[in-house]
Amino acid sequence: MARKPPRSKKRAPQAAPSLPPPGGTDHDNIIAAFIALLAEKRFERIGFGEIAQRAGVSLVTARSEFGSTLAILAAHYKELDRKVLAGGDNDMADETPRERLFDVLMRRIEAMAPYREATRSLLDSTACNPGFACALNGLAVRSHSWMLTAAGIDAAGPRGVLRAQGMAMLFGQVLRTWVDDHDEGLARTMAALDRSLARGQRMAGMLDNLCRFAPTRFFRRRRRSRYEDDEPVAA
Repeated sequence: MARKPPRSKKRAPQAAPSLPPPGGTDHDNIIAAFIALLAEKRFERIGFGEIAQRAGVSLVTARSEFGSTLAILAAHYKELDRKVLAGGDNDMADETPRERLFDVLMRRIEAMAPYREATRSLLDSTACNPGFACALNGLAVRSHSWMLTAAGIDAAGPRGVLRAQGMAMLFGQVLRTWVDDHDEGLARTMAALDRSLARGQRMAGMLDNLCRFAPTRFFRRRRRSRYEDDEPVAA
């Protein structure tokens, strides 16, 4: 099992925010209002009218800031990304990629602490709304590309996309444990994350092996043969 970085601060469960932070920008207030509503009801039941009312802005302002509720959620994910990226630990530079990724993802979970009920709501929506599940997956893959990069793991190119997709799926499973883990030390969550990273490591090894032994010459030969077959036959 990977060594888990020591964490001196205790994490007591925190409730989801019920109101936007006072004095925030319209942009921030709309996001906070949406997340507060998300803690109360499912994503598909939230409308712009109640978001604007909760945020204390007009519909015109809400429309100027965001084109859809999915765009608000994307902005929330982006802010979580920023918090994680800003909290990098230079002491992890000499650790293994798996341990660095463990640290990065635990920082993400810590950043999500005020939004536990909103996260539970999102997970419930994905279970019964395949279209929303696909859209949320797209946001998660984008975020996990940044998480991989923060851990010093290559997230570029087709292989990087596959890594980010795998991490998005594994992290989603970890979140299902986290939403019900109210222990201050998050022992169940850390164990679930460690198991998920072990599975991810095995999956990455399989992917590397497949790419290493891919018969590229065969594919080139097939491509060349196809073009040759398409050439007109001389009379």
